Order: sequence, then structure tokens, then C-alpha cells
Amino acid sequence: MLKIKGIHKNFKSFQLKNIHLEIEKGEYFMLLGKSGSGKSLLLEILAGMQFPDAGNIILQGKDITRLDIRKRKIGLLFQDYAIFPHLNVFDNIAYAMRSAKKPGKTIRTKVYNLAEEFGISHLLKRKTQNLSGGEKQRLALARTLAMEPEILLLDEPLTSLDVQLRQGTRKLLRRINQSGQTVIHVTHDHEEAILLADKIAVIHHGSIIQSGKTREVFQKPINEFVANFTGVKNFFRVKFMKDTSGDNFLAVLNENISIKILGEPKQQTGAIVLACRDIFLSREKPDTSAVNNFKGLITEIIPAIRGYEVTLDIGFMLSVLISAESLKKLNIEQGKSIWASFKASSVKVLQ
Repeated sequence: MLKIKGIHKNFKSFQLKNIHLEIEKGEYFMLLGKSGSGKSLLLEILAGMQFPDAGNIILQGKDITRLDIRKRKIGLLFQDYAIFPHLNVFDNIAYAMRSAKKPGKTIRTKVYNLAEEFGISHLLKRKTQNLSGGEKQRLALARTLAMEPEILLLDEPLTSLDVQLRQGTRKLLRRINQSGQTVIHVTHDHEEAILLADKIAVIHHGSIIQSGKTREVFQKPINEFVANFTGVKNFFRVKFMKDTSGDNFLAVLNENISIKILGEPKQQTGAIVLACRDIFLSREKPDTSAVNNFKGLITEIIPAIRGYEVTLDIGFMLSVLISAESLKKLNIEQGKSIWASFKASSVKVLQ
């Protein structure tokens, strides 16, 4: 286990403030934040490239806060890979092991095994200038893993890759993690977090805003920043009140639009989140168990990764995700009216 306790780092115009995180052995942990949020700086502190002004880093029960970078069992893969251009592929992979004075036979066996695992055995004698972007990345991963780090740190590893290479690299990173390798991966892309991470932490202006299991953070963002940054479309600030016509409580938007929710809120104001996939569309007013039904105008239709994102004006702007089949079946077109319905249990209350 890696424990990060109260890490603080001061710069003239920036602070990394009171960072507390715990990463379990074998976990894929994603640090999600905008450029300049402090995520890469935290990686450098974990790797030993910089020391914090306060706080501790505990790895497997040992305090490594001030330990020399060469003595930490932590591997860092830079965004630009930092491959040695004067060495061929074999020597790049072998470099750290030679520096650690490992036996020649051990080095050769390890290099050949890693090259086979990452599909670069045929490149071992090649100069790195002649490698493609995907080949360079696999080489950099093999070199980083050659010293068998307890933690693998990844700094925006997918940013510079095209769509096809990204898909292949995601599969490779999943396989590395599934072999038992603990991974800490920093990114600004919430889709990477959804596809790869067991847990995530959202960092903003040098502070951890929210952390937890990936599904929990995406389904229950703690505030508007997290909601917007993690791609949550339906986030609304509301007032809560009792439904005079029944036992339900209401979330009231814009003073006059009421949404039925489950449970009694603890405060009079807060926010609600509604997943795009939990909203159903129909041409006629639906006769279902869903207690929230609104008629609205289709204002926008945008192709999405899985289907289409439809935006409705129902007194407030609502985003709905539907399949291509539903788009055709319902004859969804911009400017037409349609009904949207969702259950009270689908509305997540944030307070």
C-alpha cells in the first residue's frame, strides 16, 4: 500500500496543499485534473524528483519521503518517454539494470522477456530514431518495468497518440495492471478514467477535491467543478421542499420546475445529478412508473461514442443519451417536441 499523508509543496505562484491519498497494492489509480492543477508535480514528488515541504510518503510501511530517487521502487514514465537516442532498443531496456550492476545473464533474460511481452522483440537492435510513436511507448514501458517497480507512475501516457494507438495502449495498460502491477496514472481526460481506473482523485488548484471509486465519483460528484470536469451533463442547483400532494420530496429549479426525488434531504438547498442514460424519450406522454415527465423541445443532436446525445429544453436544458436505433425509431429531429421521463430513484441528491 502507498500512503500519501499531508503532502504540501510551496512555489511562488502555486501550492500543492494537504494531499492525503491511499492506493492499494494492485490498484489502478487515476489522478484527474486540468493542466496546471498539480497532478504532474505530485508524481514528481512520489518519484523522488522533488521533496515536499511537509507531509510523508509511506510505501509498504516504509517512509520514503526523503529517499533518493534511485533507491525508490517506483518507476516513472514521462509523457515524452525520455528514451536515450544514442542507444538501441535492447540497451534502452537494459540501461537501469546495468546501472544497478545486475548480472549480464539476468539482464539479457529480462530484456528478451519484456521485449516479447510488449511485442518489440524484432526491434531490439534498432536505433530509437527509427521507431514509431507506438513502438517508442512500448519501449518506454518495458524500460520502466525492467526494474520491477512496486508503483508505476504514468504522466499523460495517451495524450500524443492517435485513436488506434490509444485503444491498443489501453489494452496494454490493463494487462500490466491485471498482472498485479500498481499503477498511478495522471490525465485530464475523464474517458481514460472511466475505461481504466479502479479509483480516481480529482485535483484542482493543488488540492484534492474528491476521491473514491470511479463509479461513485462519476455518479455522485461532490460539487459543480467535479461534475463539469468529469463530463456530467445534468447537474442542477436546486431548493428542496416537501411535496404537498404526496410523501415525496421535490427538487425545485428556477423557482417553478419541480422534480420528484427519493428520501428527505438534510438541507434546504443543494444540487442534483441525473445520468444521461437514465432518461427515456417518447413521442407521447408516457404511461410508466417514472414519476418525472416533461415535454420539451429538441434543441441539439450530437453524435456520441455510443449513440447520440440529445439536448432538450424542458424549462431547463437536459442532456439525454440514446442509441442510433432509438434516434431513428422516435424520428428525433431538431425543433420537434418530445417527452422525457425518469424515475425519482435516478435523481442523485448532493448536499
